[in-house]
Amino acid sequence: MTRHRIVSALVSSALALALFLFACAASAQQKVAVIDVQRAVASTEDGLRAQATLKKLFDSKQQELNKKQNDLQRQREEIDKQAKVLPKDALEKRIGEWQKQMMDLQQIFVEYNKELEKKQKELTDPVFEKVMSIIKRLATSDNIDLVVDKATVAYVRGDLDLTDRCIQMYNSGAGAAAPAAPATGAPAPQQKK
Repeated sequence: MTRHRIVSALVSSALALALFLFACAASAQQKVAVIDVQRAVASTEDGLRAQATLKKLFDSKQQELNKKQNDLQRQREEIDKQAKVLPKDALEKRIGEWQKQMMDLQQIFVEYNKELEKKQKELTDPVFEKVMSIIKRLATSDNIDLVVDKATVAYVRGDLDLTDRCIQMYNSGAGAAAPAAPATGAPAPQQKK
């Protein structure tokens, strides 16, 4: 999950909690639940496949980087050995070439990281969206007023945690074609068979 999404989730969870606490003082009994969104996304079948795909991609990129880094290390050792026998201008030229290759390697490292982040977003965003849809459906069906990300809560009773139910619903295909819950709080329309 990207840093921006985590910060947004934390801020929105804190705001929602503050609004909920304010509303609690003014209204009757309210139902609250929590969910570990990150675990829910990562533990679904699609999330596990995404992690495996990312690991393969990471491992292949890491092998390329290790090979290039080892080559540069060998070149540096050769330069150090030849430093006393090479003319100064030839030595400076080899060091300059080596430094350029090292900068190129650092640039490749940055590009690989960007590529991995992009791929992670591409693979996990659809899973995240389905998980969020399931959370909304669970909240609506169970008359839950507030669902907070577990990462923002210091303590919660286990019976208030929706994470396992959400993962089960996702894996059973229940999150695939979920209609959006109406914003008015009215019950969702029944689908015709």
